[in-house]
Order: sequence, then structure tokens, then C-alpha cells
Amino acid sequence: MKAIFLLLVGLLLAISLAWVITHSRISAETAPYTLVLSDNELELRDYPALTLATTAMEDNRDSESFGRLFAFITGENAKEEKIPMTTPVLIDPSPGKKTMSFVLPQAVVKKGVPQPGSAEVRLSKMEPGRYVVLRFVGRGDKKNQKAAIEELQTWLRDHKIAAKGEPVFAFYDPPWTPVFLRRNEVMVRVPKETR
Repeated sequence: MKAIFLLLVGLLLAISLAWVITHSRISAETAPYTLVLSDNELELRDYPALTLATTAMEDNRDSESFGRLFAFITGENAKEEKIPMTTPVLIDPSPGKKTMSFVLPQAVVKKGVPQPGSAEVRLSKMEPGRYVVLRFVGRGDKKNQKAAIEELQTWLRDHKIAAKGEPVFAFYDPPWTPVFLRRNEVMVRVPKETR
């Protein structure tokens, strides 16, 4: 009897967890793209221009950067307007200019994005373009990021494709998502004619 009870509790927890994760990901607007090609965990995508709220990052200070951007979308802006959270959160790990960005919803961009209330948050653009994107699960730590970049670069070399810029990471899930269910991506711009 105890085993059946524990099995039912475990099943209920698993269903609840799946609902929370699915709801968290589905309820947020995701940056739009057109899928050009799929090759296992790698995809070739065309992205339109995206408007971003961007802030600088220091090593081991992810929560401070996230906090500044979260304050911006929850009303710390010129219109004191609440802006819906979107996915993914973008991280540019380039040395000396590491940044975190939130993609702003299309409806907000269309009506006009309010100016940030903090000088540490700025509005920026991701220009339209074609990207090679590698999806990976697990933590977004330096070890996994390094492995993902290496796999992406190997694929580019094998297909004789030259990247146009440095890789950027895209993280889709809230921090409470179990590691094995997280959706993470590393992406890099490539020439428009890449197939």
C-alpha cells in the first residue's frame, strides 16, 4: 500500500513539474524565426530584426544583470509600463563586453518601447540574419558553454561555413527548471546564402 501511495505521489509530482515547465515556456512569447534546415540538434534559422533590452554582465553576477532587466520590464521605465517576459534570454559572452539581453515582445516594439529608467539598461537591436543554432540540455555553466561552442565550431568547419561574429547563448527556461529538461542554445551568424 505504501509503495502505491509513493508511486502516485511521484506521478503527481512529475505531472505537476511537466505542467510548470511547459506552461513557463509556452506562456512566454518566443523570438520568431524561420527554420531553413534541421540536422539533429543543429538548425539553420533566419531571424528578423529583434529589439533587445541589454545590460552589461560581470562574471558570477548573472543575477544582478537579470535583476536590472527584470526591473525594466516590470515598470522601471519612462512609461512605468509592464512588459511581458519573452524567451530566450540572450547572453553574449564576448570577453570585455559580456552582456545579457531580453528580447522585447513584438507588440511592445510596434507601439514604441519605453526608455529604460536605469542608465545600466539600454535598448539595442539584433540585426536580421541567418544563424546556425545548436540546442543543448543541462546547466548553462562555462563547461557546458565551452563544449557547445566546440561542437558548433566543429560542425561549421565540417561544412566549410565561416561564422560572421561570435557565438551567443540563448536560454529558454526559468531557474527552477530541472537541469535535464532545460532548453539552451548557442547560435552564430553565418552568410545569408548558407544552406
